[in-house]
Amino acid sequence: MSDKIILYWTSVTSSLEIKKEQQRIEMVLSGKKIEYEKVDISLVEGAKEKMREICGEGTLPPQLCKGDTYLGNYAQFDAAIENEELDKFLKL
Repeated sequence: MSDKIILYWTSVTSSLEIKKEQQRIEMVLSGKKIEYEKVDISLVEGAKEKMREICGEGTLPPQLCKGDTYLGNYAQFDAAIENEELDKFLKL
């Protein structure tokens, strides 16, 4: 499969925390001009199942993958930023 970065997210959530995490990931990736694909697990048929196949059962968005390789969740993404290891985290 492609080695494109994929952000699994949801447009349908009542969780303010999830919304903020998704926005922060998008802001950082866009700000650094890192290309990525957004996959809305609430609208794209089979997307939630695919995300959980890659990331693990019971996984909630946002999740980051590179093709079919799991990169991590928001906490891991944020830690990579804090440690100045975002490129390593995203396998760029």
